[in-house]
Amino acid sequence: MKSSPIFRLAALSALISASLLAQAQGDPATLNRIADIGKNHSQIMDRFHYLCFDIGPRLTSSPELYRGQLWAMGQFKRFGCTNVHLEKWGEFPVGSDRGPHQVCRMVEPFESEMVFTTPSWSNGTKGLERGEAMLLPETLDDLKAHAADVKGKWIVSVPGRGGSATEINAELEKDGALGRVFGSRNELVITSGPNWKSVTYEKHPGLPQVTVRKSDIDRILRNLTFKRKVVLEINAENRWFKGPVPQYNVVAEIKGTEKPDEVVIVSGHFDSWNGPLSQGAQDNGVGSMTAMEAARILCAAHAKPKRTIRFILWSGEEQGIFGSTNYVKMHKDELDKISAVLVDDGGGNYQGGYNILPQMKPMMEEAIKKSQETFPELPQALRVVNGTRMPRGGGSDHAPFNAVGVPGFFTIETGTLNYNFVHHTQNDRFESCIPAYLIQSGTNHAIVSYNLACAETLLPREPKPAQ
Repeated sequence: MKSSPIFRLAALSALISASLLAQAQGDPATLNRIADIGKNHSQIMDRFHYLCFDIGPRLTSSPELYRGQLWAMGQFKRFGCTNVHLEKWGEFPVGSDRGPHQVCRMVEPFESEMVFTTPSWSNGTKGLERGEAMLLPETLDDLKAHAADVKGKWIVSVPGRGGSATEINAELEKDGALGRVFGSRNELVITSGPNWKSVTYEKHPGLPQVTVRKSDIDRILRNLTFKRKVVLEINAENRWFKGPVPQYNVVAEIKGTEKPDEVVIVSGHFDSWNGPLSQGAQDNGVGSMTAMEAARILCAAHAKPKRTIRFILWSGEEQGIFGSTNYVKMHKDELDKISAVLVDDGGGNYQGGYNILPQMKPMMEEAIKKSQETFPELPQALRVVNGTRMPRGGGSDHAPFNAVGVPGFFTIETGTLNYNFVHHTQNDRFESCIPAYLIQSGTNHAIVSYNLACAETLLPREPKPAQ
C-alpha cells in the first residue's frame, strides 16, 4: 500500500527536525580542544597508577575506599569542578579490609608458593599458621569420628565430601581446625563475599575459608594421595572495623550555563573486590579514571556546557549496585531532567559505542562524531535495540536508571583484552590495561557528555507507561 503525500511529508519533516537537533550540539572550537587535550596530553595513566599502587583495591566499607574517595574529591577540585562532595547513600554494619600479610604456601614435602584468596567480610588467620593438611572425611559422621585428628590441621575440601557446609564448618571449628582449603575450577582465583549483612564487629564467627588455584589444590591432593606428609603455611590478614560504616558516592560538577538543572551524568563505580594481588584495576578503576579524566579534559578545555555535567563515582556496586540504586531513590524528583547516564564498567577495553533506541540515533551519531574522527583506529558502533525500551538489568550502575526510564548507557567495550581473565580475580592489576584504550575512553566520555549537554533537547527516551 502506498503512503499518502501528507504522511510522507510529515515523516520527512520529522527526520529533518531530528537531524537539525542532532547538529546543534557542542562548539566546534571547544571540541577541538577537548580532542587535543584528551588524545595528546592525557594524564589518565598517571592517575590510574596512583589509584592502583598508592590506594589499591577498594572494598565497600573499607578504609581504602574512603581514603580513595577523599583523594578523588581532591582531584576533582584541582581540575576546577564545583559542588564536589560525598553523598551518603547508606551504611554497612561493619567495616572490613585486608592487611599486608597475605601468604599461602606448601612447605612440606617441598616448598611451593600458592595463589589464594579468602571471602571478603570473613575471618582470616591468627597470624602465620602452619599445620598439616588433612583431607575432609567422606561424611559428617566420619568427620565426627575423627574429631581428635582435626585439631591444628588445614582441612582440604573437595566436592562431594562432608555434607552440609554449615554443619561441617561448625564441627571443624569446635574440633580446633585451622581452616578449610578449597580449590578453584581453574587458574583464576575469584574473590567474593556475600556475608557482610550477617556480621558485626563483635560477632563474626567462622573458620578461615581459603581458595587456591587448581594447580595448587591438585599438588596438595596428589601428595596426600601418595601418603606424604603435607604441611601448609597460611597468613590471611583480614581486618574488622566497628560499624556502622557510612557509605558514599563521590559527586562533582561542571555547572551548565543555560540549563543548569538539566544533567548529563558521567560515571563508574569506585569500589572493587580486594583479593590478594588484585588492585581493582579493570573492575573498576578504569571506569572511575575515565570519568575523572573526562572531568579534567573538560575543565582544561574551558568547556561551557549548556547543561550540567555531573561526575559520579559510585560505591557498593559489587554488593548490589547500591550507590546508584539509592541515588535514583534520593533524586526521584530530578529524574525527568537527566538527559543520559554514561557508565564505564566493562573492563580495560576502549569505549566502542552504545546500545540505543531508534529515536536516539541522530543525536548519538552526532555526539560520537568527533571521537570517531579523533580515534579512527578505534571505531565505535551504535546498536539500535529491539522494542521501545532500553534494556533492563545488566548488573551495573546504568540499570537503576533504565528501570525508571532514564537513558542509562553501559558503554560497549571493544578491543583485545580478555575481561574474564581479570574479573574479580588475582589478575585485576594495572599491567593488564592498555594505555591507548584508556586514553580513548576518557576522551570519548568528555566529547559525548559535552555534546549531549549542549544539544537543543534532552536525549529522546522511551515512552512513559500509561498512568
